[in-house]
Amino acid sequence: MSLTEARFHDLVDATQQNIEDVFDESGLDVDLENSAGVLTVRFEGGTQLIFSRQEPLRQLWLAARSGGFHFDYDEENQCWACDSSDELLSEMLERFTVEQAGVELDFSPVPRSTAQAAFQQCQPGSSLAMYQPVSAR
Repeated sequence: MSLTEARFHDLVDATQQNIEDVFDESGLDVDLENSAGVLTVRFEGGTQLIFSRQEPLRQLWLAARSGGFHFDYDEENQCWACDSSDELLSEMLERFTVEQAGVELDFSPVPRSTAQAAFQQCQPGSSLAMYQPVSAR
């Protein structure tokens, strides 16, 4: 079953908000800009992560220093997975934050409300979750 337009936008909005929350709470020196459905995370060294929605394909796209990645939403497992590797968005964000900012953030799930489920770890039957930061190591 494909996502409806409304559900797709709700999921992307929730995911982008959760990403913003992680960076806001981390204390990491980043600039966040969310404009016209595009979230840009600018790191101190000048590198960026850019999240954009591709409505016709119902995909979330991520541009990072290491390349561009397209994510499909898995309704059954309630998560975003890369269409070329099946790697989870959370795993890729953890890796890119280390690569681009030299800081490790924890994007592992914690119990939250249903509205925040879009950013959850893929695990059938797992509780709804979002990601939160931990202090830099």
